[in-house]
Amino acid sequence: MPQTTTKGAKSRAKSQPKAIVTRLTGAGEDALQRIVDLPGGHRALGAFNDLRTRVDELGKKVRGIDALERRIAKLEKQVAELKAPRKTTTRRTATRRTPPRASS
Repeated sequence: MPQTTTKGAKSRAKSQPKAIVTRLTGAGEDALQRIVDLPGGHRALGAFNDLRTRVDELGKKVRGIDALERRIAKLEKQVAELKAPRKTTTRRTATRRTPPRASS
């Protein structure tokens, strides 16, 4: 029984993914060029690029929220420790006794 994989088949298998990527890259470039050629295409691509940039910035900010939450929790704990529990002191008022009235 002869082997099913030959030297030529192996080289084709290795070059096939590269060919697919090359074809997809070429097709993507063609699609972008067609979009640019459409009326308003430059504006649309500009808007997509701006959107991508804004989404990246938003992602960075959202990732920073966890660190901020940890800092806030730490500060809240420190404030709670600094706040000593206040003891309520009741203030007593002096009672004045009036002298008994003299009866006439």
